[in-house]
Amino acid sequence: MSISIRLSRGGAKKRPYYRIVVANSRSPRDGKYLEQIGTYNPLLAKDSPERVKLVEDRARYWLGVGAQPTDRVARFLDAAGIKERAARNNPKKGEPGEKAKERAEERAAKIAEAEEAARAAEEEAKAAAAAPAPAEEEAPGADEAAAEVTEEQAEG
Repeated sequence: MSISIRLSRGGAKKRPYYRIVVANSRSPRDGKYLEQIGTYNPLLAKDSPERVKLVEDRARYWLGVGAQPTDRVARFLDAAGIKERAARNNPKKGEPGEKAKERAEERAAKIAEAEEAARAAEEEAKAAAAAPAPAEEEAPGADEAAAEVTEEQAEG
């Protein structure tokens, strides 16, 4: 019979409360267990001493007999100093999925295009400011022609 130290859920809907129990690994999560060795209340603050309560001597006994803790219970046992837990590393867990990567690439391409367009506009503006604007020369009789047109409009 393989024995595990695991959490057994209790409490109301959306208000979880867990017992830390020693049970046959084949029995259901909230089913029959051999012994309750602690409690866990995830609703309390992380620094609260009431959040995780363990009976250390019973936990040590069951570990000595060969009980295997689940990952969450192993974290509790490590925090209590009962059993060392090797840190796990899963670098792919935090990596985004394929579609998220595609969206990020599209976003980066759009940003690069916008930056390129902004640089081109700046260069054009600098070139326009650096080169003197050619002065428009009017024909010598343009002022006289404009004056005649305004006189005709005033008469008519």
